[in-house]
Order: sequence, then structure tokens, then C-alpha cells
Amino acid sequence: MKHYIYSIILFLVLSLIQITALFADDKIIHTIDFTGQKNGSAISWLEEKGFEFELDAIELNPRFENNALVISTKDKVAGLIGLRFEQKNFIHNVKRVSIVWGVTRYPKGANWEKGNNRVPIAVMLSFGTKKLSSGLPLGIKAAPYFLSPFIGEKEELDKMYAGRLWTEGGRYFCVMSGDQSGKTITTDFEIDERFKTTFNQESTPPITAFAFQQNTSNTEGGSEAFIKTITFISK
Repeated sequence: MKHYIYSIILFLVLSLIQITALFADDKIIHTIDFTGQKNGSAISWLEEKGFEFELDAIELNPRFENNALVISTKDKVAGLIGLRFEQKNFIHNVKRVSIVWGVTRYPKGANWEKGNNRVPIAVMLSFGTKKLSSGLPLGIKAAPYFLSPFIGEKEELDKMYAGRLWTEGGRYFCVMSGDQSGKTITTDFEIDERFKTTFNQESTPPITAFAFQQNTSNTEGGSEAFIKTITFISK
């Protein structure tokens, strides 16, 4: 009996050592942290950090609440808040990203399965500097490759979607589905192999820009979502 118990304990100890070793080589190489700020408008803070406001991003009323950056609208609005890294700050050798975020209110009618490609919140990660066609004429809005995890309600979990634009270089991934209103979600999103497989590339370029967006066009009731941190991890 004692020998049996000793064997179990030994097995558990060895398993713990293996698990610890598995994550020991993980390295956090960059973090964007929206926590720890006083409640109130986040516009000045974001501008000081170098974020740019695209489309109607100001109308998303970016603000700090409850230890998170919150974006929301009661109307039909599309906005994107992005940060372009200087070349010396490109994030190389990213294996995956960890995002802590959530949705408080979903836009009614958003459903990529039915062609209404709207999101309460999505993160966009741009790769490299080569610009690919957006699908608009005259090279308008050409952009680098990007992967965009998003939180959905009606979409299929873990499914990859293509939007109406940037079909050559952009893909969207539903990383949480169903009504998760008010919950804080931690998303572990693999980058390296996903990029190479999705775009049939031999290597993954550095991450050159980061953005998050909300789009309630063609929906009802507006939306509210939050993001706390995004952590870039290599191995």
C-alpha cells in the first residue's frame, strides 16, 4: 500500500515537473496594459501612447472603467483604434498572444454566418510591411497581412472568416461564441503556425501594428465591450 501511494506521489511530482518545463521557455516579449487607470475618458491617454483613431472611433467613447478600457455605442458606428510600431519596436518571433477582454452588450443582428460582419470587439494584429490590396480601387486602404480574433455571439467557435475587404491578406477568427455578457475572458491565440498555414507562408513576419475595433453598422441596440491587456509571447 505504501509503495502504491509512493508511486502515485512520484507520478504527480514528475508530471508537475514536466508541466513546469513545458511553460518555462515561454517568454513575454511585450504587453499592452489598459489596467490601473483612473475612471474617465481614455482619449488623451491613448493619444499620448501613440494610438490613432480611425473612422468614427471617437464616437465609441473610449474610457477607463473598472480597471479596463471600455468602448461602447448606442448607435450604428464603426471605429478602430490602432497603434503602429516604429521599426525598432516591431515585435519579432511571436508564438501566441494572450488577450484579457469581454463583452457587456452584443449588437443585435451581428452574425458572420449570415453575412452581417459586425463585432462588439475585435483585435487586429498586422504582420510585416508589405501592403496587400483591400479590394477597393486605386490601392485605397491597402494593408499588411493581419489576423483578427473577435468575440462573437452567433458565430461558430474557432471558425476562420474572410471579410468583404482584404480577402487576400486578412482573416478573422471567432474565439468565443454564445452569450458571455459581462464575463472576463482570457483568450490564448496561437500566432506563428496559424499565420503560416492561413497565408501559405514559410515564416511569420514581425507584428508591426496592433488595433482593436467595434462595428455596429447594420445592427440594433449598440454594443459595449472592454479590454484589459494583450500579451505577446514567444517560445
